[in-house]
Amino acid sequence: MDPTEQIDPEILNATTGLISQGEDFVLSLMVPWRLYQVAGIIVLLVAAWLLRGIASRRLTGWAREHEGLAKWQLRWVVIVDRNMTLIIFTVLSWLTYWVMHQVTWPSRSQLIEVAASIAIALLVVNLAAKLIGNRFVSRVVTWGAGIWVVALILGFDAGVLSFLDSLAITFGEFRLSALTVIKALIVTGLLVTAARFLTRTVTGRIRKNPDISPSMQVLAIKATQLFLVGGAIFIGLKAVGFDLTGLAVLSGAIGVGLGFGLQKVVSNLVSGIIILLDKSIKPGDVISLGDTFGWIESLGARYVSVVTRDGKEYLIPNEDLITGQVVNWSHSHDFVRLDLFFGTAYGDDPHQVRELAIEAALSANRVLKDRAPVCHIVGFGDSSVDYILRFWISDPTAGLTNIRGNVYLALWDTFKAHGISIPFPQREVRMLGDTSKNPLVGDV
Repeated sequence: MDPTEQIDPEILNATTGLISQGEDFVLSLMVPWRLYQVAGIIVLLVAAWLLRGIASRRLTGWAREHEGLAKWQLRWVVIVDRNMTLIIFTVLSWLTYWVMHQVTWPSRSQLIEVAASIAIALLVVNLAAKLIGNRFVSRVVTWGAGIWVVALILGFDAGVLSFLDSLAITFGEFRLSALTVIKALIVTGLLVTAARFLTRTVTGRIRKNPDISPSMQVLAIKATQLFLVGGAIFIGLKAVGFDLTGLAVLSGAIGVGLGFGLQKVVSNLVSGIIILLDKSIKPGDVISLGDTFGWIESLGARYVSVVTRDGKEYLIPNEDLITGQVVNWSHSHDFVRLDLFFGTAYGDDPHQVRELAIEAALSANRVLKDRAPVCHIVGFGDSSVDYILRFWISDPTAGLTNIRGNVYLALWDTFKAHGISIPFPQREVRMLGDTSKNPLVGDV
């Protein structure tokens, strides 16, 4: 049996036509002046590759000299460095075409012009694709659009389109070809990129609006991202001819199956929406949950990021914040009262001790003066008179342990300066004569 009989006739015809076009193009190059131009293009490519090292070192050195460059500027430095060979080849090829066009007949610089056009088209495609945040989609757009512009400039566009369209899979009345997939990825990628750009613009305006609370800002930003990105994907798929109605039944069946396995995920998503709506916590709040104490860095769809004083970042599921007991130190205001316990000797005047304790607390930097500290006796211990010192701060995000330590140190210095002693438990051991006469002690 002939192997070609096992190949789909549509694919076979498209492949044969594309190969025929390629053969005609190669034969058209077998002219002396065109071969000279091909050799010139190869020389320009080698020259661009050699000059790339020099230009890359210059660019890297310039970036290092300017340490204050923004993140987006550094990103473009990296993008330009990676496309340096193509940039140099584009410049050299257009300069060569311009010189040859001036000194000789136009036909003797035609291939140089084609190479320069391909180079600048590929450069534009590469730079535009870098705006797409998703790496996979960016690469698909780069290769798909790159092959398309090269085929268009060389006149192979009809053959390439026919070949890609012939690579198809049919499910009943639904036909999915390689051309449709590539179109969908390119169009959807470009629309998603535009949606992300609009999202960043809207996000900046929302965050600068002082009339919107932090939690509502997060909710508005998330809703904007979902609406714009989801709309871009839907429009992109519809634009290239995808029939999305057939996916409704499939998505419903998948949703039922995933619903049982993703109960926790869904619970966290719903809990996140509840947190944003009831404004119980917001970015910047200081919270305590179990042994975790820190401030909220960001609110996510599934978890809340809490950063502690030692730099650790805890990702706490939203469900735990809804169902568990959370201490929000800055929910309605930023005032926090702290209690310190200490004791002094029975020989010290308790009235003086209270006055000195309040004076010591007020000497600490972060202790509020308008909410005056108070000191009370709370009991008579075995070795000391026990006191409680209460004071207020308004910046819990700056830490609680450090301000407690500062006040304890101020108490130590103040008591030492005024002769107030801080007792410690003492035990007295009394020996009761000769142990040999003790009837309770036996022979060893």
